[in-house]
Amino acid sequence: MAFAVDLVQCIAGRAAGRRHLTQLEGSTLKWLKKSGFSVKDDARWAEALTHGSTDEKIDYQRLEFLGDRVLGLTIADWLFHEMDGAEGALAQRLNVLVSKGACADVALKIGVSDHIRLGKQARDDGAAMSSNVLGDVMEALLGASFLDAGFDATQKLIQQMWAEQLGGTAGKSKHPKSALQEWAAGNKRRPPEYRMIDRSGPDHKASFTVRVTVHNVGDAEATASSKQEAETAAAKNFMEKFG
Repeated sequence: MAFAVDLVQCIAGRAAGRRHLTQLEGSTLKWLKKSGFSVKDDARWAEALTHGSTDEKIDYQRLEFLGDRVLGLTIADWLFHEMDGAEGALAQRLNVLVSKGACADVALKIGVSDHIRLGKQARDDGAAMSSNVLGDVMEALLGASFLDAGFDATQKLIQQMWAEQLGGTAGKSKHPKSALQEWAAGNKRRPPEYRMIDRSGPDHKASFTVRVTVHNVGDAEATASSKQEAETAAAKNFMEKFG
C-alpha cells in the first residue's frame, strides 16, 4: 500500500510539474511585455517557449508552424510595398529575411535564450544558444502573438523587431549563381543546370558558351573567356529574363 501511495504521489507530482509549466514565471511574463508582446493566455506563451526535450506533452512546434506563415506574409507585404524589382529579387530577399538565421538573430537581440524551457540534457548541450532552436522559438512567439493579439499587432511588432534587417542589405546583393539557386528554391523549382554548349578559339584565347536551364521555366546563355565566367553571366542573364 505504501508503495502504491508513493507511486500515485510520484505520478501526481509529475503531472503537477507539467501543469506548472503551463504558467509563465513572473520574470518571463515581464520580459515578454517589455519586448512588445501582448500576453493574454499564459499557457499559449508557455507552449511557445517549451522545447520538445522537456516532459511536457506539448512544445512550440505547432506555434512555430503558424508563426512562420505570419512572418512570411508580413515580410512579403513589406517588400512588395517598399522594394522595387522583379519577383526573383523579392523572393531572394524574402528567403534571407525569414531564414532561420535571421529569426535567431532577432531572438538573441531580444533575449529569448534566457526564457526557453529545455530538458536538462538539451540545456547541457547548449540548445539555448542553438540557431535552430532560437529561430524556431522566435517563430513560435510570433504564432502566439498572432493568436493573442491578431495579425495587425503582430505585423507591427515584426516590422519593429526586423527593422535593422529590413533597412539593411541582407539578401540584396548576391553572386548571380547564388541568387539563381535561391530563386529556384524559393519558387519550388529544380536546381539550375549548367551545360557548356560551345568552346572555340585557341587555348590562349578560348571562348566558352554556357547554357543554364531551370526545368519548366526556361534557359539563358552567355559567352565568356572562361567556363566559370560564362556560367556567372548565364545566371545573370537568366535572372534578368525570368527573375
